[in-house]
Amino acid sequence: MTVHRVLRVVTYNVKFGKHIDRAISVLTTRAPLPGADIIVLQEMDAEGTRRIAEALGMSWVYYPAVVHPKAARQDFGNAVLSRWPIIADEKLMLPYIAGMRSSQRIATAATILVDTIRVRVYSAHLGTQTEIRPSKRREQANTILANAAGYSLVIVGGDMNSHGVGKEFVAGGYQWPTEHNGFTSTFFNWDHIFLKGFGAPLPDGAKVTGIVRDTLGTSDHDPVWAVARLP
Repeated sequence: MTVHRVLRVVTYNVKFGKHIDRAISVLTTRAPLPGADIIVLQEMDAEGTRRIAEALGMSWVYYPAVVHPKAARQDFGNAVLSRWPIIADEKLMLPYIAGMRSSQRIATAATILVDTIRVRVYSAHLGTQTEIRPSKRREQANTILANAAGYSLVIVGGDMNSHGVGKEFVAGGYQWPTEHNGFTSTFFNWDHIFLKGFGAPLPDGAKVTGIVRDTLGTSDHDPVWAVARLP
Protein backbone atom coordinates (compact mmCIF):
# COMPACT_ATOMS: atom_id res chain seq x y z
CA MET A 1 0.00 0.00 0.00
CA THR A 2 1.31 3.46 -0.89
CA VAL A 3 1.71 5.75 2.09
CA HIS A 4 0.92 9.42 1.44
CA ARG A 5 4.01 11.30 2.57
CA VAL A 6 2.75 14.88 2.92
CA LEU A 7 -0.27 16.09 4.87
CA ARG A 8 -1.62 19.61 4.47
CA VAL A 9 -3.06 20.87 7.77
CA VAL A 10 -5.35 23.90 8.24
CA THR A 11 -6.49 25.70 11.40
CA TYR A 12 -9.48 28.04 11.11
CA ASN A 13 -11.36 29.92 13.82
CA VAL A 14 -14.85 30.49 12.37
CA LYS A 15 -16.10 33.29 14.60
CA PHE A 16 -19.01 32.04 16.74
CA GLY A 17 -19.65 29.32 14.14
CA LYS A 18 -21.59 31.80 12.00
CA HIS A 19 -21.64 32.15 8.20
CA ILE A 20 -21.09 28.44 7.56
CA ASP A 21 -21.87 28.74 3.85
CA ARG A 22 -19.17 31.40 3.51
CA ALA A 23 -16.72 29.29 5.52
CA ILE A 24 -17.35 26.39 3.14
CA SER A 25 -16.64 28.74 0.23
CA VAL A 26 -13.35 29.81 1.84
CA LEU A 27 -12.29 26.19 2.36
CA THR A 28 -13.25 25.12 -1.17
CA THR A 29 -12.04 28.09 -3.23
CA ARG A 30 -9.11 29.81 -1.49
CA ALA A 31 -5.87 28.09 -2.48
CA PRO A 32 -4.31 26.00 -1.02
CA LEU A 33 -7.15 25.21 1.40
CA PRO A 34 -9.06 22.90 -0.99
CA GLY A 35 -6.14 20.45 -0.78
CA ALA A 36 -6.33 20.13 3.02
CA ASP A 37 -6.03 16.65 4.52
CA ILE A 38 -6.74 17.73 8.11
CA ILE A 39 -8.70 20.79 9.25
CA VAL A 40 -9.02 21.90 12.87
CA LEU A 41 -11.83 24.35 13.62
CA GLN A 42 -12.58 26.53 16.63
CA GLU A 43 -15.70 28.41 17.81
CA MET A 44 -17.93 25.81 16.18
CA ASP A 45 -21.13 23.96 17.04
CA ALA A 46 -22.07 20.43 16.02
CA GLU A 47 -24.40 21.39 13.17
CA GLY A 48 -21.94 23.79 11.58
CA THR A 49 -19.18 21.21 11.84
CA ARG A 50 -21.38 18.59 10.19
CA ARG A 51 -22.25 20.91 7.31
CA ILE A 52 -18.62 21.81 6.61
CA ALA A 53 -17.45 18.19 6.86
CA GLU A 54 -20.17 16.94 4.52
CA ALA A 55 -19.44 19.70 2.00
CA LEU A 56 -15.77 18.70 1.99
CA GLY A 57 -16.37 14.94 2.13
CA MET A 58 -14.39 14.60 5.35
CA SER A 59 -14.71 12.59 8.57
CA TRP A 60 -15.24 14.71 11.67
CA VAL A 61 -15.42 14.85 15.44
CA TYR A 62 -16.66 17.77 17.53
CA TYR A 63 -16.83 18.48 21.27
CA PRO A 64 -18.49 21.48 22.97
CA ALA A 65 -16.75 23.58 25.60
CA VAL A 66 -19.36 26.11 26.77
CA VAL A 67 -22.63 27.80 25.94
CA HIS A 68 -21.25 31.12 24.77
CA PRO A 69 -23.29 34.24 25.69
CA LYS A 70 -22.51 35.96 22.36
CA ALA A 71 -22.86 32.97 20.08
CA ALA A 72 -26.64 32.52 20.55
CA ARG A 73 -26.14 28.77 20.11
CA GLN A 74 -26.52 25.69 22.26
CA ASP A 75 -22.80 24.94 22.29
CA PHE A 76 -19.42 26.32 21.34
CA GLY A 77 -16.26 24.24 20.89
CA ASN A 78 -13.62 22.65 18.67
CA ALA A 79 -13.62 20.17 15.80
CA VAL A 80 -11.23 17.98 13.81
CA LEU A 81 -11.97 17.13 10.16
CA SER A 82 -9.98 14.52 8.24
CA ARG A 83 -9.83 12.98 4.77
CA TRP A 84 -8.68 9.83 6.58
CA PRO A 85 -10.65 7.63 9.00
CA ILE A 86 -10.92 8.85 12.60
CA ILE A 87 -10.46 5.75 14.74
CA ALA A 88 -10.54 7.34 18.22
CA ASP A 89 -11.42 10.69 19.77
CA GLU A 90 -11.38 12.48 23.12
CA LYS A 91 -12.49 15.67 24.80
CA LEU A 92 -9.53 17.07 26.71
CA MET A 93 -10.44 19.52 29.46
CA LEU A 94 -7.90 22.32 29.86
CA PRO A 95 -7.20 23.86 33.27
CA TYR A 96 -8.78 27.08 34.55
CA ILE A 97 -12.35 28.28 34.34
CA ALA A 98 -11.69 31.76 33.08
CA GLY A 99 -13.13 35.21 33.42
CA MET A 100 -16.53 36.64 34.23
CA ARG A 101 -18.14 34.31 31.67
CA SER A 102 -16.75 31.23 33.46
CA SER A 103 -15.46 29.95 30.12
CA GLN A 104 -14.15 26.38 29.96
CA ARG A 105 -11.39 25.74 27.41
CA ILE A 106 -10.88 22.36 25.75
CA ALA A 107 -8.94 20.59 23.04
CA THR A 108 -10.72 18.14 20.76
CA ALA A 109 -8.44 15.18 20.03
CA ALA A 110 -8.70 12.64 17.21
CA THR A 111 -6.55 9.69 16.21
CA ILE A 112 -6.43 9.47 12.42
CA LEU A 113 -5.33 6.48 10.38
CA VAL A 114 -3.34 7.64 7.34
CA ASP A 115 -3.07 4.42 5.37
CA THR A 116 -1.48 2.34 8.17
CA ILE A 117 0.03 5.23 10.14
CA ARG A 118 -1.65 6.64 13.28
CA VAL A 119 -1.56 10.42 13.68
CA ARG A 120 -2.89 12.15 16.80
CA VAL A 121 -4.51 15.53 16.06
CA TYR A 122 -5.63 18.25 18.49
CA SER A 123 -7.86 21.25 17.82
CA ALA A 124 -7.12 23.72 20.61
CA HIS A 125 -8.50 27.08 21.72
CA LEU A 126 -6.55 28.48 24.66
CA GLY A 127 -7.73 31.19 27.05
CA THR A 128 -7.67 34.82 25.93
CA GLN A 129 -5.40 37.58 27.18
CA THR A 130 -8.25 39.04 29.25
CA GLU A 131 -9.25 35.69 30.77
CA ILE A 132 -6.01 34.23 32.10
CA ARG A 133 -2.38 35.08 32.71
CA PRO A 134 0.36 33.79 30.35
CA SER A 135 1.48 31.26 32.98
CA LYS A 136 -1.98 29.68 32.98
CA ARG A 137 -2.04 29.60 29.18
CA ARG A 138 1.27 27.74 29.30
CA GLU A 139 -0.34 25.24 31.67
CA GLN A 140 -3.14 24.72 29.16
CA ALA A 141 -0.55 24.02 26.46
CA ASN A 142 1.28 21.61 28.76
CA THR A 143 -1.95 19.72 29.40
CA ILE A 144 -2.12 19.01 25.66
CA LEU A 145 1.55 18.05 25.60
CA ALA A 146 1.04 15.60 28.46
CA ASN A 147 -1.94 13.99 26.75
CA ALA A 148 0.03 13.67 23.50
CA ALA A 149 3.15 12.21 25.12
CA GLY A 150 2.25 8.63 24.28
CA TYR A 151 1.87 9.30 20.53
CA SER A 152 4.79 9.32 18.11
CA LEU A 153 3.14 11.50 15.43
CA VAL A 154 1.20 14.51 16.69
CA ILE A 155 -0.38 17.60 15.13
CA VAL A 156 -1.61 20.42 17.38
CA GLY A 157 -3.39 23.33 15.74
CA GLY A 158 -5.66 26.12 16.79
CA ASP A 159 -6.20 29.57 18.20
CA MET A 160 -3.55 29.88 20.90
CA ASN A 161 -4.41 33.48 21.83
CA SER A 162 -0.64 33.89 22.15
CA HIS A 163 2.56 33.66 20.16
CA GLY A 164 4.94 32.99 23.03
CA VAL A 165 3.11 29.84 24.12
CA GLY A 166 4.71 28.18 21.10
CA LYS A 167 7.91 27.92 23.12
CA GLU A 168 6.20 25.28 25.28
CA PHE A 169 5.71 23.08 22.23
CA VAL A 170 9.27 23.63 21.01
CA ALA A 171 10.56 22.64 24.47
CA GLY A 172 8.44 19.51 24.14
CA GLY A 173 10.19 18.50 20.92
CA TYR A 174 7.74 19.93 18.40
CA GLN A 175 8.41 21.70 15.11
CA TRP A 176 6.82 25.15 14.88
CA PRO A 177 6.36 25.88 11.15
CA THR A 178 4.01 28.82 11.72
CA GLU A 179 6.35 30.68 14.10
CA HIS A 180 7.33 33.41 11.63
CA ASN A 181 4.01 33.86 9.85
CA GLY A 182 2.52 37.34 9.73
CA PHE A 183 -0.44 38.44 11.80
CA THR A 184 -3.45 36.13 11.86
CA SER A 185 -5.75 38.26 14.05
CA THR A 186 -5.66 42.06 14.11
CA PHE A 187 -1.94 42.65 14.75
CA PHE A 188 -1.09 39.31 16.35
CA ASN A 189 0.21 35.93 15.15
CA TRP A 190 -1.99 33.76 17.37
CA ASP A 191 -3.11 30.86 15.15
CA HIS A 192 -0.53 28.08 14.99
CA ILE A 193 0.29 24.52 14.01
CA PHE A 194 2.83 22.36 15.85
CA LEU A 195 4.22 19.01 14.68
CA LYS A 196 5.87 16.15 16.58
CA GLY A 197 7.62 13.18 14.96
CA PHE A 198 7.30 14.40 11.40
CA GLY A 199 10.11 14.53 8.86
CA ALA A 200 12.41 17.41 8.07
CA PRO A 201 10.90 20.36 6.20
CA LEU A 202 10.43 20.09 2.46
CA PRO A 203 13.33 20.92 0.12
CA ASP A 204 14.59 24.49 -0.10
CA GLY A 205 12.14 26.74 -1.91
CA ALA A 206 9.07 24.68 -1.03
CA LYS A 207 6.57 26.70 1.00
CA VAL A 208 5.68 24.90 4.24
CA THR A 209 3.16 27.32 5.77
CA GLY A 210 0.99 30.29 4.91
CA ILE A 211 -2.06 32.41 5.70
CA VAL A 212 -5.25 32.90 3.67
CA ARG A 213 -6.37 36.51 4.06
CA ASP A 214 -9.79 36.55 2.37
CA THR A 215 -12.23 34.97 4.83
CA LEU A 216 -15.41 36.48 3.31
CA GLY A 217 -16.22 38.05 6.67
CA THR A 218 -16.38 34.70 8.49
CA SER A 219 -13.88 35.55 11.19
CA ASP A 220 -11.52 37.96 12.88
CA HIS A 221 -8.87 35.23 12.45
CA ASP A 222 -7.32 34.14 9.16
CA PRO A 223 -7.01 30.45 8.26
CA VAL A 224 -3.45 29.15 8.58
CA TRP A 225 -1.99 26.12 6.80
CA ALA A 226 1.16 24.09 7.17
CA VAL A 227 2.69 20.98 5.60
CA ALA A 228 3.47 17.92 7.71
CA ARG A 229 5.90 15.48 6.11
CA LEU A 230 5.50 11.89 7.30
CA PRO A 231 8.81 10.32 8.35
